[in-house]
Amino acid sequence: MTREVKEAAPEIKGKRLKRALDHLTQADRDLARVIDEIGPPPPRGEPPGFAALLGIIVSQQVSNGAAQAIWARLEAALDGEPTPKRLWALDEEVLRAAGLSRQKVIYARGLADEILSGRLDLAAVARLPDDDVIAALTQVKGIGRWSAEIYLLFALNRPDVMPANDLALVLSAQRLKRLRVRPSPERLLRLAEPWRPWRSVAARLLWHYYRTF
Repeated sequence: MTREVKEAAPEIKGKRLKRALDHLTQADRDLARVIDEIGPPPPRGEPPGFAALLGIIVSQQVSNGAAQAIWARLEAALDGEPTPKRLWALDEEVLRAAGLSRQKVIYARGLADEILSGRLDLAAVARLPDDDVIAALTQVKGIGRWSAEIYLLFALNRPDVMPANDLALVLSAQRLKRLRVRPSPERLLRLAEPWRPWRSVAARLLWHYYRTF
């Protein structure tokens, strides 16, 4: 029961991405303006499984550049194969030298243990509805709702996810909607209601927009 996930839902690209962007254009004039100004969001994704979740843990509360540097060192320490068994075999000192904080070492080793023990079956999780995926993943120490939603969006290719606690999305939505104050996560979710059932594509577009600031 510890096998890695081999497949995810089809990536949202090509005709499927066009259908999503057409919906967003019709649903929200501000998104239509952004799509016209900067074009569609670039492709982004990771194969589902341990490595994707480990990468999300690495990226928590650090810049993209720092996360990439830490991941490169961690991957080298794992001989290019970030598997639960290899991660569990590394000493804490090696993980700390790669750039993981003490807390993230605990999270990473805990995730590896959950998978190796069979308590977390990512193949089974991948077949669950979105809310159940979030419920299953957030049972693991170090994986909160944001991390679970990022996994849903970029590893499982779920089409209707809005990680409302993501600061870049909040700031991007503030500029998109010309709001005087930063929207709360709850308000961002309300703003995103017209974007259903393609909130994942809207989120990707907002990240794309954020990089133009």
